[in-house]
Amino acid sequence: GLEVLAKSIQDYHDNYTRFIVLSLNEHPPTGFDKTSLIFSVPNKPGALYNALEPFALKNVNLTKIESRPTRGKPWDYVFYMDMEGHKLDGNVKEAISELEARASFLKVLGSYPIARRGS
Repeated sequence: GLEVLAKSIQDYHDNYTRFIVLSLNEHPPTGFDKTSLIFSVPNKPGALYNALEPFALKNVNLTKIESRPTRGKPWDYVFYMDMEGHKLDGNVKEAISELEARASFLKVLGSYPIARRGS
């Protein structure tokens, strides 16, 4: 784990801040994992729906989807997405593979054990 340098620095009691730790090593599946990725789709009707459909069909729970403008490309967005499951789990792997075929860009950031609150 990481060393906590300062506690209770939040403005609001129930505030949670997400920290990302990068590693060159892959984490094996634990059975309690999340996967994060970024992707973009063409700016046309139904493109985002089409990109997300495989996750619903494969029963993959999406826990976060956040859009950010693509620098230098007005009206184009990149989507940051988290989901339950490891990228090597069958249903997650299949859904990501289908997303790859539908997206104009895809980068799997990695899979990692789900953090426990307060840890």
